[in-house]
Amino acid sequence: MQNRKLQLHKELENYLDKSTEFLPYYPGMNILTSTLYREQLKEVLKLLEKDDLTHAKSFELYLDTIIINMHTKVKKYKQSIYFDNENIKDIENQGYTITFYIDEKKSLYILLGLLKS
Repeated sequence: MQNRKLQLHKELENYLDKSTEFLPYYPGMNILTSTLYREQLKEVLKLLEKDDLTHAKSFELYLDTIIINMHTKVKKYKQSIYFDNENIKDIENQGYTITFYIDEKKSLYILLGLLKS
């Protein structure tokens, strides 16, 4: 758990310091992804594909739906267990937790990580 927390904190620091480029989730969206999130997503999908390709595709599609619509349900998500900050939330989905930061000044959502719950 401590290692997870350190990784997430590092990604948040990278965003706040502008020391790493955060890519849009989809072009033109106000959702950005950290390198850690993208790496973790690849790992999760690779593991799921080994067991069941259909399940992996379904997981990814459902994850996309949650992330694309997260701005409409942001109040529903609880504060992250990894941070003492109300602008950092956790979304739990199918045994995984998506941790994201809300940058209110820039109206951006930053996907920090995708962790096994």
